[in-house]
Amino acid sequence: MQRLGLILHTSPSRNIIVKLEKTARIGENVVDENLKAVGTVFDIFGPVSSPYAAVRPTVRQPESLANKKLYVVPPKRREEKKRR
Repeated sequence: MQRLGLILHTSPSRNIIVKLEKTARIGENVVDENLKAVGTVFDIFGPVSSPYAAVRPTVRQPESLANKKLYVVPPKRREEKKRR
């Protein structure tokens, strides 16, 4: 689990805006500190030196998450088949 960043606010379209602490990829799954699914990264914007991400929430009240830290769960690596 890697820290994604701090939630700044919820946009008028109900997306969660996050100030990124690390590079994120579109499509990554986002969780809170309790490993509860929060949403998916669907846009990265802003200056390269200080980017932001928009997270499409899967929770009913994304406003309640304001000022909390979010995390990304790294994708599971596919097991490589052993060659014989």
